[in-house]
Amino acid sequence: MSHLLTQTSNKDHFRKVKDNVAKYGVTTGGLLVLAALLMIFFYLLYVVKPIFNDVEIHKAEDLSIALSDQNTLALGLDEHVENAYRFTSKPSLEFYDIHNDIGRKTFDQTLEFDANISTFSASAPHLKQFAFGFDDGTAVVIKPGFRVTFPNDVRKISPTYKYPLGKTPIILSEAGESIEQIAFTVNEEAAGFLFTTQSGELSYTYLVAEENFMTDELEWQGETLTFDTIRGDIQALHISPDLSRAFVIQDKLLSVIDLRDIEEVDVLYQLNVANTEIVASTLLPGANSILIAETSGVISQWFEINGKNGREFIKARQFETGNTQINALYPEFYRKTFFAASNNGQLGVYHTTSEANLFEDAMSDSNISHFAVAPRSNAAIMQTNNSLQIIKIENEHPEVTWSAIWQEVWYEGYPEPDYIWQSTSAGDDFESKFSLVPISFGTIKAALYAMLFSVPIGLAAAIYTAYFMPSRVRKVVKPTIEIMEALPTVILGFLAGLWLAPLVEENLPGIVVLMLLMPVVIIGVAYAWHVMPKALTQRIPEGMDSIILIPVILLLGWVCFSISPAIEQGLFNGDMRLYITDELGIDFDQRNSFVVGIAMGFAVIPTIFSITEDAVFSVPKQLSHGSLALGASQWQTLTRVVLLTASPGIFSAVMMGLGRAVGETMIVLMATGNTPVMDWSIFQGMRTLSANIAVEMPESEVGSSHYRILFLAAFVLFVFTFLFNTAAEFVRQRLREKYSSL
Repeated sequence: MSHLLTQTSNKDHFRKVKDNVAKYGVTTGGLLVLAALLMIFFYLLYVVKPIFNDVEIHKAEDLSIALSDQNTLALGLDEHVENAYRFTSKPSLEFYDIHNDIGRKTFDQTLEFDANISTFSASAPHLKQFAFGFDDGTAVVIKPGFRVTFPNDVRKISPTYKYPLGKTPIILSEAGESIEQIAFTVNEEAAGFLFTTQSGELSYTYLVAEENFMTDELEWQGETLTFDTIRGDIQALHISPDLSRAFVIQDKLLSVIDLRDIEEVDVLYQLNVANTEIVASTLLPGANSILIAETSGVISQWFEINGKNGREFIKARQFETGNTQINALYPEFYRKTFFAASNNGQLGVYHTTSEANLFEDAMSDSNISHFAVAPRSNAAIMQTNNSLQIIKIENEHPEVTWSAIWQEVWYEGYPEPDYIWQSTSAGDDFESKFSLVPISFGTIKAALYAMLFSVPIGLAAAIYTAYFMPSRVRKVVKPTIEIMEALPTVILGFLAGLWLAPLVEENLPGIVVLMLLMPVVIIGVAYAWHVMPKALTQRIPEGMDSIILIPVILLLGWVCFSISPAIEQGLFNGDMRLYITDELGIDFDQRNSFVVGIAMGFAVIPTIFSITEDAVFSVPKQLSHGSLALGASQWQTLTRVVLLTASPGIFSAVMMGLGRAVGETMIVLMATGNTPVMDWSIFQGMRTLSANIAVEMPESEVGSSHYRILFLAAFVLFVFTFLFNTAAEFVRQRLREKYSSL
């Protein structure tokens, strides 16, 4: 007897140990899952946060350089912010060390010319070219640079310079008149000079490089034309780096000139661009936009668009700086950020795309007479009084603001503000478009069409399987459908993109007819079965009646696909897709929302079916039996007892399916055109958050704005699923409380 008690006691003790192990194991697992979710949440925030950091600009300590009495013409920095250069009115080119022996003049080259300097100009910042205009009607272009060598495996940067068009001055004015103003661009194949002379004429000289077949040297040949329609006091000249446009400012008037064809140079626009006096102007990188600063402190951006009445030049936006002493505008090399220097020493930093006022502060007590941005935009050099000062700039992500991400933005060349996602381009002067609205819209659109396909099928199949289907058939059907969930979505995407999409396009009329006739045929077969003699229907084994629909549906599909060409020929002149595009005005993409809805719905159906079927089947039998015993029909019992009791589980199934659809990647990646458009049309594609991350993350530069915004997209997707699951749990609990008393 004591032996039996001892044995029982040992079993109870072992059972308690197992219970405790299971209890603490499950608790630990749950806490680890929660910790993992929190780590994902905070890591996403950690990566995203820097794009919303404020701009920081501060003077570098011990980097103030005293200058000689020569007037400064222009300043510049090298890419590593280790050397600075300065053009003087002597004329000379000086280089300074700003890294090791700070302030030491490392190079001083006097520039000897036969004529007197009458004007000086700089090209677009990224070209790093400067031109001297002379009083005899000639000009010389000079380009400072830095030669990097590695003697004894130590990097050495040596100052250098060259003459892109040769040291011999280029003749611009055949009459030998003094060059008063000049704007220019020189590339490997051509050069253009827009200039005014002492007589007030505005002229344009276009040079083309031709290789001498005997010496292999480049010889510049060109022609000059004069603009008779533009005369008078000219304040500023600008020319685009690709020699396609020129801009002339006279008082408050802006003239835009088309230079693409030297034989047909034409003034495209002349319009008033200011309310008060213009004090400064510059071209943004890419030369698609011009910035105009007025004495009132307003800086406006103008560019060309394709409007309702054709091409027009419009003011897209303006910045109310409040600084009435702006004297110059300086753009960055590649981004749409620009700096506004002023006579009172104040410096402003602005970004056009994001319409952001990034920084405004006094950097000096006196006039900022000259300013230049480093190639990497991480530093700048400015001259105040008679000294140079290096300033450090922390401005990694100027194009990213909440308004630029979630609101309409007016991009260069677009007819109106819009939501656009376009993160890369072939050009360095590309204006990044980082609106998350189109890809968030695409995520919702893809999930919506997937749910429209999967919810009716999944719920109906689950209810029928759990409530009406015999158990021996259910044991086969349920595992079969659940196995579908194990099918890799990459296979579904592959089939949808390469097989289903062309099939739908080629047989679109038949598919439309199939969708219209299938419900009618199913109801018709059900009615026919209902009115058939009992003697005939009882010969069919129980549960096998539904299998009769399989050959009927297959036959219907074959008939619809067979008559599809005839319908297309008779009603749509042989091409339904062309009819939809031309007659209805609806764009048709082969990989569209309809294809995505079918493919992704097929992937979501097993999730909805499995959870719904379990919920309906788990309803206590005594509830349905009691309802039937009280005289209710099976349909009444199903709709008023079973479905209400199972409603928490059914709702959870739908929300789980929605969560699966929102986060799906491979199907939407392979079965859509991945075009970030905002259109509810079932015949157009989309780009989703998850597919966008999968496509662009491998090509994004680590730490760039593009890289961090992709993490922001992941964070948005994380929030989407979190909100859906939270709402689902809240509603499920309310439904459970409401119908738990049944």
